[in-house]
Amino acid sequence: MGRFGGYLISDSLDYCCMDIAVPFFSADAANLELDPLISISRVVRRGRYVLAEEVDAFEHSFAAYCGVPHGVGLASGTDALELALRAFGIGPGDTVMLAANAGFYGSVAVSLVGAKAHYVEIDSDTMTLSVDSLEQALRRGKPKAIIVTHLYGQLADIGAIAELAREHGVAVVEDCAQAHGAMSGGQRAGSFGDVGCFSFYPTKNLGALGDGGMVTCRNDALARKLRSLRQYGWGSKYHNELEGGRNSRLDEVQAAVLNDKLPLLDVANEKRRIAARFYQSALASVPLRLPVSTGADYVAHLYVVRTPQRDALHDFLARRGITSEVHYPVPDHLQQVTVRQRRERDSLARTEDACSSVLSLPCFVGITPDQQQAVVSAVREFFSAP
Repeated sequence: MGRFGGYLISDSLDYCCMDIAVPFFSADAANLELDPLISISRVVRRGRYVLAEEVDAFEHSFAAYCGVPHGVGLASGTDALELALRAFGIGPGDTVMLAANAGFYGSVAVSLVGAKAHYVEIDSDTMTLSVDSLEQALRRGKPKAIIVTHLYGQLADIGAIAELAREHGVAVVEDCAQAHGAMSGGQRAGSFGDVGCFSFYPTKNLGALGDGGMVTCRNDALARKLRSLRQYGWGSKYHNELEGGRNSRLDEVQAAVLNDKLPLLDVANEKRRIAARFYQSALASVPLRLPVSTGADYVAHLYVVRTPQRDALHDFLARRGITSEVHYPVPDHLQQVTVRQRRERDSLARTEDACSSVLSLPCFVGITPDQQQAVVSAVREFFSAP
């Protein structure tokens, strides 16, 4: 028996026999310090529901939080990735480099603009885009952009990647959907690359009551282009000036909720990190590969462990009432739609190994010490079985 901060760590395997169900996420806990009805009522009272005061306020406050001048609210994080690529003029015949272990979201955006995905190997520790592999890929060919996913809340080596991209004259699109507030050198996710793309899906570190997204950037002309693309490509009302425009507007209700939740984000991230640190301490002696960081560069969007026994552990936890998830089981280059299109590819052994071994344990704002101890005890029981 030991302690970690305010947590009591039990060494007993009998602890997991307690009747404690552990969900993977709790919407109630995520919104505990916020009354969404107050946010919503402001919108209803004004009677303006699309691209009005709340969207404008949230765009400014979130951009300032990220440390950039511009934020452009969109309907989803996937739209953010797609319209970012369109804003750079990327289309058929162009290539975009990205990792293949991040859930296919970047690949969808590349496909939607008609470009070709070139998958680059990941770093074996962080499971984010490998700087060395990217450098080798850039020697062989020049893409129009690089999508860098900050995976599971862990910043990629974005400083080195951005510098490398500048040397080659390639745009950097940060996929920050899992990394709201992650920092390195005093700089936040979404401010390192040419653009930062965010999702505000309800389970994100900063989550709305539905879908929502944003692109952050420093460039004035790029921001104007994004604002046009999100509304049919209009230069002015009913005057279409840009191809590839669509209806992709963050609505006022979601913006109101997000703007009220934003001041709570850093505290919520620290609560996630505390939960992750408990796991790091309690599972240190278990034959699992644990996350490499629980510092400021990691906001614990997911707490992901690795084991060759992933599927068996997942099923064992489920029998104990503990929900775990796999993010993500099939790498992009092995998805059915991409296998049909690709005759040859680079070796992505590290990517494939990660996808076959990752398991996300419950780690959310509001998870209780008893719930975490139940997870730990169940994991220990699994690995102690003869």
